[in-house]
Amino acid sequence: MFINPRTTRLLAVGYAALAATLAAQAASLNGRLIARPVTPGNAETYSLPANLEYSGGLTNVGVGTPVFLEADVSLGITGITNVAFTITSKPIGSAAVIAPSPLPTNMGIYEPADQSVYEVAGRALLRPDVTGQYTVSAAIQTMTNGSTNVTFNVIAATYMGAFVCELCHSGGIAESEYPYWTNTLHSMIFTEGIDGQLGANYSVSCLKCHTVGYDTNASSYADNGFYATQLADSWTFPTNLAFTNLAISNFANMPPSLQNLGNIQCENCHGPGSAHAYAFGNTNLPGWPLLTVTVSSGDCNQCHDDPTHHVYGTEWYASSHAVTTTIPTGSGRDQCVMCHTSIGFITRLENTQSNLVAGGTITNFPATNTIYAAIGCQTCHEPHGNTFPTNNAPNTHILRTLASVTLGDGTVVTNAGEAELCMECHHSRNGGASNNVVNYQLGLATWAGGSSFGPHDGPQGDLVEGANAITYGLAIPSSAHRLTVSNVCVGCHMQAVATTDPGFLKVGAHTFELKYNVTNSGVVTEVDQVAVCNQCHGGITNFNFPVEDYANTGTIQGVQTEVQTLLNQLSTLLPNSSGVVDGTVKTSLSTKTNWTQAQLQAAYNFQYVVSDGSLGVHNAPYATGILKASIANLSGVSVPGGLPDAWENLWFGSITNAAGAPNADPAGDGIPNWLKYSLGLNPLVKGSLATNGVIFGDVSVLGGATNTVQIYTAAEVAFNTQAGTNYWVQGVSSLSGGWQNVSPMLTGNGLPYSYLTPTRNDVQQYFRVVHNP
Repeated sequence: MFINPRTTRLLAVGYAALAATLAAQAASLNGRLIARPVTPGNAETYSLPANLEYSGGLTNVGVGTPVFLEADVSLGITGITNVAFTITSKPIGSAAVIAPSPLPTNMGIYEPADQSVYEVAGRALLRPDVTGQYTVSAAIQTMTNGSTNVTFNVIAATYMGAFVCELCHSGGIAESEYPYWTNTLHSMIFTEGIDGQLGANYSVSCLKCHTVGYDTNASSYADNGFYATQLADSWTFPTNLAFTNLAISNFANMPPSLQNLGNIQCENCHGPGSAHAYAFGNTNLPGWPLLTVTVSSGDCNQCHDDPTHHVYGTEWYASSHAVTTTIPTGSGRDQCVMCHTSIGFITRLENTQSNLVAGGTITNFPATNTIYAAIGCQTCHEPHGNTFPTNNAPNTHILRTLASVTLGDGTVVTNAGEAELCMECHHSRNGGASNNVVNYQLGLATWAGGSSFGPHDGPQGDLVEGANAITYGLAIPSSAHRLTVSNVCVGCHMQAVATTDPGFLKVGAHTFELKYNVTNSGVVTEVDQVAVCNQCHGGITNFNFPVEDYANTGTIQGVQTEVQTLLNQLSTLLPNSSGVVDGTVKTSLSTKTNWTQAQLQAAYNFQYVVSDGSLGVHNAPYATGILKASIANLSGVSVPGGLPDAWENLWFGSITNAAGAPNADPAGDGIPNWLKYSLGLNPLVKGSLATNGVIFGDVSVLGGATNTVQIYTAAEVAFNTQAGTNYWVQGVSSLSGGWQNVSPMLTGNGLPYSYLTPTRNDVQQYFRVVHNP
């Protein structure tokens, strides 16, 4: 048979293109195979079987403990035709098989941050039956996006107890986590519980989390966990939890083998340690360290997502930390991940605070690890208790650090208590405000990762401390929040919320949120959690409560309204995206290096207040102070709708003196300040009343000459405008007559407009404003 060479080449090209297409489709699946965490909260929400074990989603588990396998693909993938799970390798003697998953199909992706990235393709169950490594693969096939094959390794091991971990992890051969752990609440929770120190409600149900390897389903597999050892030692839970002295201590009289497995230990979080221990530190072994080292929330939430009493993890699900964006991670994002991912933050503390308490360093995470992980439990808490220096402050909650924080302008914060951990990230990354403006104009680096303008996204620490803004050399007042609120950020954002409160699990505590939505008859209402505010401010129902007339409008409005008024006023004085000052209100700015220094200084303060996100609640005097200073620096007018500061200070001594308001008449002659300012008159000198007006004599005019000025009666017609709309002021002496234009065409610019028209010859006059369009 003859085959045309050209046809052969075309077929080859076609097959190559097809192969490339299929490869691209498989990549777009973004498939992965994981062990899904299963928490007590999941069990309650989805009515899971009562005897189903919880899981932290660990990579190593006790023999006989289930691994809830989950194959995921990119969110939005349609047409999944088949997901086939296969054990591709397992230890000699294992009879383990892939079984159907007991998890319901309506149970979605576990990690909140992953829910916008992945969807479940299929699930299965693996229950290892002997020690060793198991490799599972999942072949995922779709109608539209090709197929992919993903794998997952599981190490099955037995429990050893903390006494075995102590042999290496007491500062000799390896890191010294063990001594620090002995001072944590985890290390004594079971001891205190069975000795009656946690109350009469302590029961067998607590042991699933408060001991090592308490798995009633796995006891026949000899996992050497607490439950299997309890059966072997014929120990039963004590009926009397009263503690009188050590002689009758329930814990002290337990078999040593059970004491070794009591309390929340290393293996509760890292998984059973026999494979790790038997490796004797041989880091060259495949799969080292042969136990789980993770910052996944599932590790903690296998116990701490258990409403209504163990809810730290449940609260965290509702936090913004749980869904921290994945964008600022990955290769080349070394500077960003220092705050935007858990591993990056931990690494930063290790690298920048090397003066650890005696006993070694943590080496789990390489310095340049830019892999994404949400800001979770282990980000802020050091589970072993081996924390960084704490300014001699008590560290009950094993926070990673309570060391002082240096803000971008050099301000050192030492008085924030536990909030100093928050301020490690919640402050401007872009250095000092003045340097940021100068370097940005010159195209120089404004921070370690680039030359961006402004304070970045989280300057809450700067604002609450009243620091690191453009102050124009002025002494800007600051609120007392930083001095009076216990632990500053923590005092408000982590306020306790009663289980009976509608905001329970939505605000406060580890949600860090202070707003939540309530739906009633289809109407969604946003609720501010102001309970903690009422301790000082008393009787308020939302954050936008009146304090003082910060914007100097003559009316005391809500503090957030006052701040927004000033932001709007300032934005009208700044250029638009085309670089033109158009007088319109702007919600965001597009700064350019060719803006004037005054514009960039004002823009910095605008972004500083907007990026904080509280609209002044964190520190209203400072926020409003820097906004008014910016407005004055650009226009000479600090008060929205007011007269120039220099003129008011000259005649009234202060821009806040009510006698200097534009419509005030301090001389009592019927002529307002704004008109006297326009004519260059002394607002405190009363003119002589005359028919239809007021006469001022010997008034200095240009060139030093004198003249007599007579001010006649007139009408001021003031109205708001929209840019691009034309307006006419019309008048009529009788409503039965025809309206006539009394003004030329006035083109709107988005700002309020004031038009004057004479009335000295009118008995009466009516006015209106018309516009087109």
